[in-house]
Amino acid sequence: MVGVVAACGGPPPTVAPEPAPAETRVWPGIDVLLSDSMSLVRNARLGLVTNQAGVDAAGVSDVTRIRARGLELVALYSPEHGYRGDADPGAAVPHSTDPATGLPIYSLYNQNTASIASTLTGIDLLLVDLQDVGARYYTYFSTTVAVMRAAVRGGKRVVVLDRPNPIGDMVQGNVLDPAYTSFVGIMPIPMRHGMTLGELARLANTELGIGADLTVVPVTGWTPAMDLAQTGLPYVPPSPNLRSLEALFHYPGLCLMEGTNLSVGRGTDHPFEQVGAPWLDTTRVLAGLRAAKLPGVTFAGVRFRPKKPGDAKYPDTRLFGIRLTMTDRDRYDPTATAVTIMAVIRAVHPAQLQWTPAQFDRLAGNSVLRTGLASGAAPAEVMADWAAELAAFVRRRQ
Repeated sequence: MVGVVAACGGPPPTVAPEPAPAETRVWPGIDVLLSDSMSLVRNARLGLVTNQAGVDAAGVSDVTRIRARGLELVALYSPEHGYRGDADPGAAVPHSTDPATGLPIYSLYNQNTASIASTLTGIDLLLVDLQDVGARYYTYFSTTVAVMRAAVRGGKRVVVLDRPNPIGDMVQGNVLDPAYTSFVGIMPIPMRHGMTLGELARLANTELGIGADLTVVPVTGWTPAMDLAQTGLPYVPPSPNLRSLEALFHYPGLCLMEGTNLSVGRGTDHPFEQVGAPWLDTTRVLAGLRAAKLPGVTFAGVRFRPKKPGDAKYPDTRLFGIRLTMTDRDRYDPTATAVTIMAVIRAVHPAQLQWTPAQFDRLAGNSVLRTGLASGAAPAEVMADWAAELAAFVRRRQ
């Protein structure tokens, strides 16, 4: 069963303790819930799946807002990177207790359905408020699917408090081959899917046959084509290495390079805005990229030195790199750009550029992209099937 709450009478008023500024036009699901849809949660014992990015339109945390309304919040649940969003990618985060509230915090990352379901005793309803970033690889959608499956097992309701897709509704890249389903690719969706977490949850509930008692509390005052800057909502980094909206726009492409021996800038001030390696010839690579005339993005040579990068790539080593700057969000395709960067680097450094096949293929959603690039195929050749895949996905998404 799936429900979508419709807000009534335009943007809702804010609720104590801190009102949103009057000029705010867009209201995330937490604001809509507490001002327009309290009937969903009144007299229920609540579990909240969130992290540091779970805030209202004024930047006040969900936990503060929910407790101020007198609702019974009994447990917290965290995705990858932990409740405060400061754990390294892929790091195991133990269960803990929140010192501010005394509530238990259950870590959901890499937990199976049975283990999650075992933590739901004493809870009637799970609220999910996670900021997805618009890319298939990001694990918060997979965590939401795991929560929905555990809720079915435990007979609990799920309410997703929706948020805008911070990079808008464009679809780009390839669509995952189901044979490569993993935690970084839970469904056959594109690298850049253009959906909100609530929309993804509804899609998964149907296509994966989960059957959760699911309600999505929508964003109001928003259109899907908006990026986060256009909404007026605060930017709170959803994870340690996505520090800016600029990085989020590059992430659907540059994340592929996690499966290579290229650094994506982890451990620097500009993660997911640059790529580099100790052996990179930036002059030749820049010449190849500029010759490609990619729309909506410019490139510049940089040097950087990763400090505690978290991915073990080149710690405390001077790297030669390429910095990306988006110049036109409506024309920029980060997925095609990343493929072109790898093709150019492979042409300049055929011996140095290396892939970690299992990791790259999980991210790419097939082995075709890696084998094509490794063979020296042109970007247009390895992306030849993408347009038809995207067209079919857009029909599903609609």
